[in-house]
Order: sequence, then structure tokens, then C-alpha cells
Amino acid sequence: MIKYQKDTDNIVTLRLDMTNRKVNIINHEIGRAFIPVLKHLKEEKAKGQLRGVILTSDKKTFLAGGDLDYLYHNTSAEDIFNYSQNLKQFFRDLERPGVPVVAAINGSALGSGFELPFACHYRIALDTPKMKLGFPEVTLGLMPGSGGIIRLLWLMGIKKSYEILTSGLQYNAKEALAEGLIDDIAATEEEMIQKAKHWLMNHPKGIQDWDVPGKEIPFGGTDKADTAQSIAALTARHIKKYRYNYPAPQAILNTLVEGSKVDFDTACRIESRNFTELVTHSNSKNMTKVFWYDQNSIRHDVSRPKGYGKFRPKKIGIIGSGVMGSGIAYACVMNGIEVILKDVSKSVAERGILMTEEKLDLLIQQGKLDSKQKEIILKRITATEESSSFESCDLVLEAVFENPQIKKKVAKDAGKFMDEYSFFGTNTSLISIDELSKSFPTPENYIGLHFFAPVSEQRLVEVVKGPNTSDETVARAFDFAKKIKKTPIIVKDNPGFYAARVQNVYLLEGIQMLQEGYPPAIIENVCMMAGMPMGALAKADYLSLKVVLHAERRAAQIYGKKYIIHPAVEVLQQMEQEERTGRFNGAGFYEYQDGKISGFWQGLTELFPTTRKEFDIELLKERILFAQVLEAIWCYQEGIVSTVPEANIGSVFGWGFPSFKGGVLQYVNDYGIGAFIMKAKTFEKEHGPRFIVPKLLRKMVESGEIF
Repeated sequence: MIKYQKDTDNIVTLRLDMTNRKVNIINHEIGRAFIPVLKHLKEEKAKGQLRGVILTSDKKTFLAGGDLDYLYHNTSAEDIFNYSQNLKQFFRDLERPGVPVVAAINGSALGSGFELPFACHYRIALDTPKMKLGFPEVTLGLMPGSGGIIRLLWLMGIKKSYEILTSGLQYNAKEALAEGLIDDIAATEEEMIQKAKHWLMNHPKGIQDWDVPGKEIPFGGTDKADTAQSIAALTARHIKKYRYNYPAPQAILNTLVEGSKVDFDTACRIESRNFTELVTHSNSKNMTKVFWYDQNSIRHDVSRPKGYGKFRPKKIGIIGSGVMGSGIAYACVMNGIEVILKDVSKSVAERGILMTEEKLDLLIQQGKLDSKQKEIILKRITATEESSSFESCDLVLEAVFENPQIKKKVAKDAGKFMDEYSFFGTNTSLISIDELSKSFPTPENYIGLHFFAPVSEQRLVEVVKGPNTSDETVARAFDFAKKIKKTPIIVKDNPGFYAARVQNVYLLEGIQMLQEGYPPAIIENVCMMAGMPMGALAKADYLSLKVVLHAERRAAQIYGKKYIIHPAVEVLQQMEQEERTGRFNGAGFYEYQDGKISGFWQGLTELFPTTRKEFDIELLKERILFAQVLEAIWCYQEGIVSTVPEANIGSVFGWGFPSFKGGVLQYVNDYGIGAFIMKAKTFEKEHGPRFIVPKLLRKMVESGEIF
């Protein structure tokens, strides 16, 4: 567990090495193991036989974080409070052995694992490509709970601490040094230990700023006018961004503000109380479920076809050098894959390379890349106008216009030069994979790879299996998406696949509210208050009302008599007659100036008069969410998406379903299946058959199952 080594200078090196674990974590086990060690260190100090302590790890990582399983499954506030307080006591004992302590961070330290180095008097990190340091708890709906917030407060003050803690960013060693999170970096482990010993030899006192009488936190607390103004600004920004839906950032701000008014140990108890309230909050547990458990299930290949070796693409071809094609090319070259970028001419393809170069230049400006690295990356991409260049590619992916004939043509041309071991991917959100694959020589090697724009920011990729696509091709496409650091979900060929299909229902439900007489501003605000990133009207404009309407017409063709027309289609048809089809033609539900929204179209309330003067905001929020959730359950029942993690992750990453609800299926678990069915029946009675509860859900409530 803890290896103890003492040198001739009376410097003790403690190496963490938790038994039966691949990584070290912070939990009850490590806290108990340190009790006799810390007692011995104090005894050594009393004898004059201890000069300092170096804390490091015998594993590749320093500390991976806290015991998330314990926190997620525990619902006892008393247990969680005591857990937090016990870890705090361990950290307090560690920083007060009477001698200085250096954290020699030889591998990644995240969350609670990064809180421990702050209980040391000096922090040195190994500068390696895989090093990650930071407090990502907020991305899981949580906050540091072992004193990390209060220690950061004493090091940086309220404003900077809030920005670091709520960003959830993970830093490399140089970035962490620049932010002031660590004190030094080293190129090798030997250099790191040498630097640690040198610092200990020259700094005999081991006392933290918060234990020095009369010392104050940087920039002062709420009694300082500038700090008070910063807090007010942070609060306003917080409310605007999170709309009271995400409790973690608020808990962090509360802890910082309240902790600045009291002594260190009292502040730590405040942190434990806020931590406890947060851990037991349903929104936090929902976020942990989707971003930890569900996402890890996908990382561990929950849906990837079994029995096929890992696909390691070395070179791929991309047809189409526009925003989407060049975005995919950038993701590939940044992850070590060579790219042949093809377009109608070599000069056009070279413009796509320029887009990659611009992104690399931006990274250089941000200090995340140097000119030599840029040169190496750019050598991985080659422009061409010849399909014959694809002969040595493991995969060819087209990202051309959403036109079936064009897509079929480029696939057919590429197929002439591809060998039997390569496969072809089409980036489409609407067109049938079955239809497109018929033009390809080997349909079993044809698959959909639906990327989301902008590619550099969106993590999801829908791997769309057509009726003739082989399992091996699915496995290879899945591996490719992971290789370029995307989150793949496997979906069945179907109108709109999964994400676009459910997103369309969201847009239609918001649009229908116009027809019912709700003010446009209320509709948009309700959507965002419910947790959606963009109002339904604005999003429909962004995508194009033609696309939304086309998706419904396509569904009507496919489903025939089973198709239930959404009443919002009438609104879309009226807008089409008015020649207002969205952002691309500068006229939709909104007016546009230079491509940016300038306000609602003035004729909107003339076409759809506002008749509702009173409205139940909570009911409207539920209606917006229920419409999406029910459609997602239909997709799950139909096998469009086959696992719960994929349904949840696909909803959050795919169209922005609120993560504090844990994704579409977790929303039902959190709501309670029985209660959800009753509410859906109420909506069905008032709004029609689009709120019918799928048979699957009725069976689940009868058997007591949950998603």
C-alpha cells in the first residue's frame, strides 16, 4: 500500500501502491493505511530524525481520484459527510508532520487525487504527454470534497478558484505550472526526485499559509469591494449559464464565498456540508451516471461486435474538403492518421488543408503546439483530385453534399481503387445507408459514419449499420471513431437514425406551441430553462426548416399508414409558403443580419397570433422533455439504438438533451416509470397520439424493471 524509504539526509520517500488495483484512488482504505505512517513520521520528527517527506506513486498514475462507486451508490448524508471529514483529517495530518512535504507527481492526478498534492507544501509534476492534472468533478455533477476548494481559495482567491473549479479542465504539466496549480516540472522521474530533495534541503519549515496567524486569502474576502463585485458578476454569469439546473457550480461558488469568511478548519466543514448536499442531489447522480458509467460502458465496447481484432487505421481517404470533410481530416491527423483529402480539383482540396493549418496556428498561439509539431502534423495530409490515390487507404470516408446521386457517384469511383480489406463510410444524417450502399461494389463494406458539426467540438459519431453492413465493418468503424477520440454509438439504418430523429421531435414540439398561441419568447425560454442548449425555434432555423420538414416527409414515406403526422408540420408548410426557411436564406422564425440573429421575425405573431396569456412553465418544460424521451424510447424499442448507455450518451452529445437529467432513459428512471407513464397519458389526452406510451415501457413497469 505505502512503501517507506529513508535516505541519509533523513528525507523519507513514500510511494503509493494500492494492492489489487491498477491505479491509486483516494478512499477509506488509503486513509487508514496512512494513520500508522503519519504517526511514525511525527515520532521521527520528535527525535530529530526527519527533515522532509516526498510523496509519489509506484504506479503509472499518481492518484486517479476518489471512490466514485461509493459516492454514487450511497444515499446517506451522514455517511457522505463523515467520508468527506475523514479524508480531510487525513490531509490535515499529512500537511502537519512538522516538516515540509513535497508531492512528486509522476503521473496523472485528477479530482480527489489532485486534492492530495495541495495538502503538500510544494508540488512538482513530471512533464510527459499523458500527464493530466485538474479538478474535473464538475463535469460529473460533483465538486472537490477533501479540502481542495478551500486550499485553492487560499492559494488563488475566489475568482480564479471558481474559474478553475467550474471549467473542469484537465491540464498538462506546463499548463498547470502556468496556472499556478503546481510549483515546478521535471523531464524525468530522477530529476523530479532530485528537485524535491533540493527544495526540502532549502526549506526546513513545513507550514501552510492557512496555518500562519494573520495570513489572509489572496485578494481578500467579501469585505473587499473588488472581490464583492467579482462575486456579484460570477453569480449573474452563473445564473445565465446554468439556469439553476446544475447544482455543482453553485455549490462551488457558495463554498468559496462562505469559506472566505471563516478560519480554515471551519471552511473545510462548510465544504463537507456542501459536498454532501451535492452528492445526494439527483441532478448530480444523473450526471455521474451518464458521464461516468454510461460513457465508460461505451469506452469498454458495450455494443461493439465481438470476435474482431482491434482496427488500427494508418491512412484514410476523405472525399470533400469543406467544413465537415476538413474537420474530420483535422481530427485524423491530430491522432496520428495519414489523410488523402480529395475534391473536384487539387486546389480545392488544398483549401481544406488550409483550414487545418489555421487550427494548428491557433494552437500555437495558445501555447499548446510548436512550429515543429505543426510541420509534422501537416505532413500527414495530402491533397488530390484522383480517386486512384485511395489504393493504400484502410478507410475512405465521403463528406459531400446531402445528395444521394453525388454520394453514390463518389462511392462508386472510390470503390474501384479500394481493396477487399478496406471499407467505405458515408457522412450523412438523413439518407438511407441501404439506398446508398447499392452503388458500392461490396455493400457489406459500406457503413454510415454520421459526424456532428463542428467536428472539432462535437464528440459523438453515429456508426450506422445498413441491412447489408457486416459486423466486422461495424467493429472497424467503431474503432476508427475511438481512435480519433470520438464517442461512437451504433445505430440502425432508419429515417434520421437516432439523434436527428429525436431532435426533430423536439423542434416540432416547440414549433407546435406557436400554433397553440404561445409567445415565441416564452417557447424559447421554456426550452432553455428545461436544459436544452438552444430554443426549438432558433435550432430549427439553424438547421433549416426545409430539413425539418423533409425529415417528416421522409418518415411519412417510410412508415406509411403507421405514420402519425405532427401538427407542427402545418406551421412549417406555412413558413415555407412565406419563403422563410431559416438562417441560410436569412429569414426564418428569426430575422438575421450578417448571419446572426437580430430578433424575432415581426410577422411571426401575425401568422401565429399570441392567444395564451397564462402558462404553466413547469408543465411546458416537461412537455418539451417528454416529447423527446418518448421518441427515444420508441427508438430503443425498435432497436434503432440497442443499449441504455448509447441512448443516454447519444441524447446528451447528439442533440443536447440536458445532462443533469442523465440522458433520455435515465430521465425516466429519475422520474419514476409509473409516474412517467401517468404524466404521458395526461399529455396524450391533451395533445394527441404522439404522447402514446410505448409497449416496452408498460411492460417494464409491470415487471418492476428500470433502464
